[in-house]
Amino acid sequence: MMTVEQVLASHKANMETLYSLTTKAFEGLEKIVELNLTASKAALSDVNSHTQSVLGVKDAQELLSLQSSLLQPLAEKVAAYNRDLYAIASGTTAEFNKNVEAKGTEAQQQFMSVVENVMKNAPAGSETTVAMMKSTVTAASNALESVQKVVKQATELAESNIQAVSKTATEAAKNVTTKR
Repeated sequence: MMTVEQVLASHKANMETLYSLTTKAFEGLEKIVELNLTASKAALSDVNSHTQSVLGVKDAQELLSLQSSLLQPLAEKVAAYNRDLYAIASGTTAEFNKNVEAKGTEAQQQFMSVVENVMKNAPAGSETTVAMMKSTVTAASNALESVQKVVKQATELAESNIQAVSKTATEAAKNVTTKR
């Protein structure tokens, strides 16, 4: 049985965790807002420069050349934006996952402690029930670990796919620019 002090300590720890996670979420949001503001300012500057260049064009060939020279930098900027956005999202998600794993491990240890306590104080003849309960907890723990591994592998795969797509898009823009 938990004492009042243990319950209060548990609630305090949960509130600290909630505050920490909320702070991490806001930090991620701030980074995204900052990234979007930076990208918007750069896009506005690029539009202004492009407009000035277009206004100075003398013939259709020069216009086509100007247009094709913009493709590669645009593709690179879009790829960089996507990489930065993904880095922010994955960093924030990693913080959440780390915290969830820690809390899960802590809850599992507390539950196992309760199971051990029940086993010590179990009446004679209930050993089979207690062993079955302990086996169920162990199986659930193993399943949780497997799920965490799968999620981690999926995250790593998504990250490598985003990098590959970004690289491919940048190279495609370079190829289009050099062919013209």
